[in-house]
Amino acid sequence: MFQSQSVNLDILKKRAFNLRWATVPEGVIPLTAADPDFPSAPEIAESIIRFTQDRYLSYGPAAGLPEFKESLANYYTVKRNIPAVPGFIFPVDSAAFGIYLTCKAFLSPGDEAIIFDPVDFLFRYSTEAVGGVAVPFAIPPGIDTVDFDNLERLITPKTRMICLCNPLNPTGKVFKKEELLQLGEIACKHGLIILSDEIWSDIVYTPNLYTSIASINEEIRNQTITVTGFSKSYGLAGLRIGAVMASNQVHYDRLFEVSLHGSTIHGANILSQVAATTALNDCGYWLDEFLVHLQKMRDLTVRELNATQGFKCISPEGCYVAFTNITGTGKSSKEIHQLLLDKAKVAVVPGAKEWFGEGAEGFIRMSFATSEDILNEALYNIKTTVNTL
Repeated sequence: MFQSQSVNLDILKKRAFNLRWATVPEGVIPLTAADPDFPSAPEIAESIIRFTQDRYLSYGPAAGLPEFKESLANYYTVKRNIPAVPGFIFPVDSAAFGIYLTCKAFLSPGDEAIIFDPVDFLFRYSTEAVGGVAVPFAIPPGIDTVDFDNLERLITPKTRMICLCNPLNPTGKVFKKEELLQLGEIACKHGLIILSDEIWSDIVYTPNLYTSIASINEEIRNQTITVTGFSKSYGLAGLRIGAVMASNQVHYDRLFEVSLHGSTIHGANILSQVAATTALNDCGYWLDEFLVHLQKMRDLTVRELNATQGFKCISPEGCYVAFTNITGTGKSSKEIHQLLLDKAKVAVVPGAKEWFGEGAEGFIRMSFATSEDILNEALYNIKTTVNTL
């Protein structure tokens, strides 16, 4: 399923947008947005076809299809050790919207949310979009234990939320249970909401183990809103489907009210819920094989990047992106990004503040969720271009 011949470039060049094949110049390999180059599991397409054969595409329940909510609750209970309740889960049109929705529900203008640095831009964007103030907490790339005492020093009377991205995009860090316990205790001590973005939680490499912060204890769980999606694990980005989960009625009611799902202004696509339910119930084998392929691609990527002059890449524990320190080249992130685009014909994401925060300067990020042939060509082009500087 993940051989080089599985990648259909003709289709990708027509359909893969968001900085990818359909948007880059001909001849450029996009290792940009974290979206697989492989087709999704066949059962997903088959389930959509079956559903549409009756030709009734009516409104669904505002709070989501029961089978979707039950499948996701079972996933959290069995795989994440969270006593999840279907009634506290509802689908949204992406994990990105789930992050924004949580900020909208629990932040008022002037409120502060602590976000990691570096981290995906959506946390800062969502906080600021609702009038909040994003307060960065530096987490350097690598496996060193995070000093959460420093995080507590950032808390003020205006702080309302801590945003957790686990595994952490772009560095690939998977937080240890002990770290999550400390973060959770700080949040409970100060009465803060924990926004836990777990869209990457299925992409964790051996021997690392993933822990959901809501699984640690009831007190921490009661402060946590868990957000997830299906684009990273199952290649469903274009279906725009994610979910939010609360652990009590008060939080659920607030989230649902702010979502506007009850008014039909917003809502999650019924076909997308069907697809996600099938992914959860029937496509574990596909995800398992994908992880085997990704671990091989991760090792290849890290090895080749570390053989590139001026590059230093720490092997990610999770996610399928490599976050590489390029300061040894003497050039900025944007300069290396432009050099690779122009000369190596490879598109990467520069470590610019607008993408990941100030802590990302001096780095580039690249996705390795593609075939071995495509990745080998891209890495060869990168290495030969940089090594001749």
